[in-house]
Order: sequence, then structure tokens, then C-alpha cells
Amino acid sequence: MINLNTYGWNDMLNQVKQRAAYKNLAHGRVSIVHKTCYEVIAQNGLFQCELTGNMMFGKSDFELPCVGDWVIFQPFYEDKGVIVDMLPRERTLCRRKTGTVAGKQAIASYVDKAFIVQGLDDDFNVRKVERFMVQILEENIKPILVLNKADLDFDKYEIEEQVKHLAGRMLVLYVSIHQPQTITQLKECIAEGETVVLVGSSGVGKSSLVNALCGKAALLTSAISQSTGKGRHTSTRREMVLLDGSGVLIDTPGVREFGLALDDPDALAGMLDISDYAGSCRFKDCEHINEPGCAVLEAISNGTLSHKVYESYLKLRREAWHFSASEHEKRKRDRSFSKLVAEVKKRKANR
Repeated sequence: MINLNTYGWNDMLNQVKQRAAYKNLAHGRVSIVHKTCYEVIAQNGLFQCELTGNMMFGKSDFELPCVGDWVIFQPFYEDKGVIVDMLPRERTLCRRKTGTVAGKQAIASYVDKAFIVQGLDDDFNVRKVERFMVQILEENIKPILVLNKADLDFDKYEIEEQVKHLAGRMLVLYVSIHQPQTITQLKECIAEGETVVLVGSSGVGKSSLVNALCGKAALLTSAISQSTGKGRHTSTRREMVLLDGSGVLIDTPGVREFGLALDDPDALAGMLDISDYAGSCRFKDCEHINEPGCAVLEAISNGTLSHKVYESYLKLRREAWHFSASEHEKRKRDRSFSKLVAEVKKRKANR
């Protein structure tokens, strides 16, 4: 018998389930997604589940279950089942779907914290950190910057200078799998029943960190590449791992591109500390580009605001605005189409 409370089940979720059409069926949490097959952790064990036809063909890709989702399913045989419903998502980490203007891809749901993992080698990129952080904050998830491979030689002062504008938004930790005390410190950030997702580029050591936190080889890892001296990408899927005496970890494949899927582009100013200056601009609708009396531009000229941070803010804002506008138009078209379908059905019914 599995105690689902250790996987994040609670009274609030139970109340939500009692309002569902299939409240008398079993429930569980999606731990791995294999295209059309889902591994679901339930009270009676691990089940291999498929979707009903209504779910598979009646929902968009974004609405289909992802790792972390709580689902209701009909068990059959010893370890098989069919997913018939899904509880409404909360705190879902998303990104813009690759190759689209407005589509979203769900990475993991019911996430409490996100470890943004960066390697303290040539792969460190503060611009990537900003990109992950703003999307994580958008979903009301708590970000923690995990600077991995702290056993390597690196310029700590330079790193801290690059991330100082982010330190007020998230905890910054230096860790290494070769320094057990740093892994202990990282583990202390995970409370019992909490779900933590690890995000970052390929080769930064996410899977190795999961294994170190678990104290065992829970996930497959690769050796350091002899040609580049960097870790090689191992994870090919999102996978949930239970941390003994603590919470749940979700490892994710490394990403080359993490497109923003923000519904509120104006929130970026607060996330990147631009709002500290923007509040003093002459005009309330100041775009901080070339307006007179712009306190943001003044802060750049006197050196109190980094020009690189400002440029990153403008780039992310343009991307977020583009997504938000495109998503609005997409929803508008979907509503118009749904209305048209309803009218056609009504006409047929009246014949």
C-alpha cells in the first residue's frame, strides 16, 4: 500500500475529487509519460494507463496529462488502467511550444519549487537563468538557483555580480555531488510532501543531483565527455522520483530553447527589478526605450542598472508581448469556432 500523501495528496485535492463525475474510481499521480501511455502511482501500486477516446481526441496537447498531474482512472487487471478524468491543474510549469507562436507545453504540474540548475563551467549563462526564473515566478512556483559543480575552479565574485539582481527573488546555492555538505543543504530545501522540478540545459548535472539527493542511483547518468570535459545529456523524459523522508523530485530533459509563455508581460519589470526605477518615470505608461524623464534609462546612464540586464528585459518583454497577443488571438478564434459549431448543431437539431 502506497501513502499518496508523500506524493503530495492532501485534503484539498480530496475535496476537488469529490466534485468529479468519477469520484468513486481510483486516483493517482502521473510519474512518467510515454507518448500515449502513462505511468500512474496509486494507492495500490504503479499502473500503466491509457486515455479514454474522449480524452485523447477531445483535448488539446496542452490539456493532456503531464508529469505531476493527478488523474482518476479505472483499474483493470493487476497493473493496468484507463484514465477517465484529470483534476484541475495548479502551479504548472510551462514553456512556449517549440515551433509555435502561442502554443504552450506543460512540463510538470503541482510544483512547489523549481531548482534552476546551472553548471559552474563554460555553460553558465545568467540570461538562461533569467528566462527560467520569470516563467517559474509566473506560475507562483518558488525558484531556487542551484549552481552545480562547485568543486571546479570558478570566479565566485564574477558569478555573484552576474546574479545579484536575481538574488532578491530566489535563494542561490553552490553545490557539488563531491561535496556532501552542499547536497545536505540542498535537501533541506525540500519539505515533506513538496514537489520540486529540476530544469536546465543538457549536461549541467540534474540527474546526478537527483541521485545524490536520493543517496542511490535513481536515474541513469552519463560520464563526462572526454572531448569536451562536460556532462553529456542523459534524461530523455520527465520522470518523478520519491525522496525518502522528504518530497518528490521531477527530473527533466535538458532544453536548448525555453520560450516564454507569459500571460502578463508587464510582470517582467518586477521580476528583474526594473520596477524599482520604473516607478519614478515621468510618464506612467513609459516604455523605457526613449521617453523623456525615464528613470530606467537614467539608472543605466549612471551605472546603477546593468545595461545587459536592461537589454535582457527588453528582449524578454518583446517575446512575452508577442506570445500574449498571439495567445489572445488564438483563444478568440477558438471561441468563434466553438460558437459556429454550436450554431450548426442547433440548426441540425431544429430540422
